[in-house]
Amino acid sequence: MRDAAATRRRITAAATAEFAAHGIAGARVDRIAAAAEANKAQLYAYFGNKDALFDAVFTAHVGANVDAVPLTVDDLPGYAVRLYDAYLDDPVLVRLLSWARLERTPTGPLFGHVPDHDAELVMRITAAQGMGVLVDDVDPADLWAMLVALAGTWAQGAIVHTARRDDDAAEHERRRAALSATVRRAFCR
Repeated sequence: MRDAAATRRRITAAATAEFAAHGIAGARVDRIAAAAEANKAQLYAYFGNKDALFDAVFTAHVGANVDAVPLTVDDLPGYAVRLYDAYLDDPVLVRLLSWARLERTPTGPLFGHVPDHDAELVMRITAAQGMGVLVDDVDPADLWAMLVALAGTWAQGAIVHTARRDDDAAEHERRRAALSATVRRAFCR
């Protein structure tokens, strides 16, 4: 008998790849089940339907990124640089974010399905503003949104230029330095 937790992990991994490649509408449950070496009945039993599976994949992947790159309000420039590196290392993250924006939530909060998704992070920014570490003339939620956007300037969905991990090391260092200086000038005291 197969381990149910292992089957869920295989389904989640296969669904992550499928959604990143094809989006929500283009993803096929048959392909996910085949790649996971599971059957569709198991997928539906564990996740309900394709939309719920996307939500589970999306929430888990974004959560893992937040955990892997913890917010450091006392070093916001360093945080932005670490987030830039995380985007380079995880193109699936940006693809899932892009598909969610394109197909699920074209306007408003991207994480509207997760109540208070960014509340703890925004509270930490608010506290840092209160301590005089960060500027206090920018709303904390706006500061958070701009910080994430700045870190994603060269991410896979970038408008002007998309960076690759194999770009010249000097280019990455130039971008990191520019990002760090911009965040420091814009938000730090």
